[in-house]
Amino acid sequence: MPSRRGIATVEFALIAPLLLLLVAGVLDYTMLMRAAVAVADAARAGAQYGSLSIANASNISGMETAATNAAPDITGLTASAVKSCQCSNGTTVNCGGGTCSSGPVRTYVQVTVTAPCSALFSYSQLPFTGKVSSTASMRAQ
Repeated sequence: MPSRRGIATVEFALIAPLLLLLVAGVLDYTMLMRAAVAVADAARAGAQYGSLSIANASNISGMETAATNAAPDITGLTASAVKSCQCSNGTTVNCGGGTCSSGPVRTYVQVTVTAPCSALFSYSQLPFTGKVSSTASMRAQ
């Protein structure tokens, strides 16, 4: 009667690389999703800071700092903020004295956060280096 132990070893040797590749892919995808969630939260935090008041909406560096402080564990994270003013009908006006015939001028802030992202494991046929980006917009109160 032949030994079953040798057959199991051969089967494991054939399946193990596929299982390890699957685990590596799941781990890379998980790290990418973690970075995407952190970047989205950072953009939201920066926009929330800017939406607290009209004075905060003018504080571009404060919004960018709030965004970068919201994700301290993400390396290479950059944030950019913009203030804009619109009428209720959607037309853009000058924030420094523009008027609207359809009502009051509304102030909006928009924060865009970007972070580099790369795979933890090197796949010979599928190299991946890229970036994760998110934008959040809110109306200032």
